[in-house]
Amino acid sequence: MSEILWEPGRVEETLLWRFMESLPRRFTSYEELWEWSVTERGEFWQAVWEFGGVVASRAPERPVGREAMPGTEWFPGSRLNFAENLLRHRGPEPALIAADESGRFVVVSRDELVARVARVQASLREAGVGPGDRVAGLVANTPEAVVGMLAATALGAVWSSCSPDFGPTGVIDRFGQITPKVLITVDGYRYNGRRFPVAATVEAAVGQLPAVERVVVVETIGEPLRLSVPTVPWDEFAAGDAVEPEFAHLPFDHPVYVMYSSGTTGPPKSIVHGAGGVLVSHLCELQLHSDLRPGDRMFWFTTCGWMMWNWTVSALACGAAMVLYDGSPSHPDLGALWRLAERAAVTHLGASPRFLAANANAGVVPKEIADLGTVRFVGSTGAPLNPEQFDWVYANVGEDLQLASITGGTDLVGLFAGGVPILPVRRGELQARCLGKRVEAWDEEGRPVVGATGELVCTAPFPSMPIAFWNDPDGSRYRAAYFEHFPGVWTHGDFIEIRPHGGVVVHGRSDTTLNPGGVRIGTAEIYRAVEVMEEIDDSIVVGRRVDGDVEVVLFVKPAPGVSLDGPLVERIKQRIRAETSPRHVPRHVLEVGAIPYTLSGKKVEKAVRTVLEGGEIANRDAIANPESLDQFAGRL
Repeated sequence: MSEILWEPGRVEETLLWRFMESLPRRFTSYEELWEWSVTERGEFWQAVWEFGGVVASRAPERPVGREAMPGTEWFPGSRLNFAENLLRHRGPEPALIAADESGRFVVVSRDELVARVARVQASLREAGVGPGDRVAGLVANTPEAVVGMLAATALGAVWSSCSPDFGPTGVIDRFGQITPKVLITVDGYRYNGRRFPVAATVEAAVGQLPAVERVVVVETIGEPLRLSVPTVPWDEFAAGDAVEPEFAHLPFDHPVYVMYSSGTTGPPKSIVHGAGGVLVSHLCELQLHSDLRPGDRMFWFTTCGWMMWNWTVSALACGAAMVLYDGSPSHPDLGALWRLAERAAVTHLGASPRFLAANANAGVVPKEIADLGTVRFVGSTGAPLNPEQFDWVYANVGEDLQLASITGGTDLVGLFAGGVPILPVRRGELQARCLGKRVEAWDEEGRPVVGATGELVCTAPFPSMPIAFWNDPDGSRYRAAYFEHFPGVWTHGDFIEIRPHGGVVVHGRSDTTLNPGGVRIGTAEIYRAVEVMEEIDDSIVVGRRVDGDVEVVLFVKPAPGVSLDGPLVERIKQRIRAETSPRHVPRHVLEVGAIPYTLSGKKVEKAVRTVLEGGEIANRDAIANPESLDQFAGRL
């Protein structure tokens, strides 16, 4: 059993404990509560609705109507508005706290946010936007993005956003599928001390988006955005005298977001999420699993092209403030986000394992450069958090905090497993499976396994399942994406291990699993062994098909001043053998100058394998540093 690194203190003060106390029956353990939540799904989600204080103009007839997988009907008969639920907390307290590389630090109160949403909503309505229309945002992580989303969804329109560092193809591949009526775009963005205009991207995109009737420009870098179509400045679009939004009350599963898969090996899937499903799922994950309370302040380093932005903005529904940051997490140095956490009095701080590793490798001690006394929750996602990084957080960030490594995805705009504030944190483990998600690990024959690696599946429906894929009228692409491998069972594409005590370990993507000699190996197991070595800055591992078998190929980016020589290769192999097994030891260990990542910060193992085997990448614009792929061509 893994070592316990943190024990919760006053569990009776947590929202999860209060939720348990509000239920008509008593539970003696989290595992017992979880079992009830996935067995009596209607009772559980009705309790979340009531505990979370969902605002609806019409109450549901019952929590569950038609049951199907997929296609379950949740809260039939109810009518609500997503934006109204996020804006229901009023007053002078902060709703948004925004900072960027330029030094800007802006606080927007709850009342001011409501007024801004009202003014932009009036302009969207004047532009002809109504329920079901799409509003697209090529936007930075600033208050304007939040206001735009809330104004659109208040009308019952559907919001879809990309980060401005997407190239023209990436933007067109996404927004071109959904025919938006209004495009909100920045004039550029800042990153790592530089300014990047986006006029060429916007011009190319607008040329392929004939349904766009209005282009609204948010000034972020002061770069004139001269396009072949008329534009409206955000300040003008957000003017007017409206003070209170009008909320369109719509069915529970009315579309609220269109989100996208990474699209590195083909066109991105356009995943449609329903307003009610997103709302109740986020209330569960933020309040019960993350203990996000009224007055708290949640910051997750993200862009508007990653589902963590959509997840974090739901903090508003919990009465908490959302802390925004636009720019590089390492500019002017790796202390930038830690200093922001102090200045904004952040209670919930989220980052990627890659960012935490960069701090560790640079010798940064966050608690020595910033007062992090308000932080009681540190979250991490985007990749598995290795055991040594658990040690680093507790030694360098704070001893008394809940460290929640979480896993889920864009497909459910939320979590399958993550933190539980009433459970201990064990080294290298996600604390537990999330309430309301019947997650299991299945072997190749479709049998659940405990204490062994298996495919992450979900065997029962949950409210934040996508309601559809865009332009998939018969649902065939949707069913093929999640239900083809095991009919009637959601197959997520990750390998996990569920420990006997309920903890979860993520072993990496199952579609990039290594199979040397027919033995399945998760890539995360190799990363955990390699990336704690001080000589290694980063790495990526793939399986190369050779003569009917698979050989493991490891590419490493050495730390500054280090070269990959014979003795280092041998040390890498010895460590992998010692930490994992002889089967994990790579056949080849090769040096590269950079590791390719998606725009949301995930390693692109499938793309590297494709290039290594002589294939072409369908959409290089989906990769943050596409030039790095070239170094893998012809290496073996």
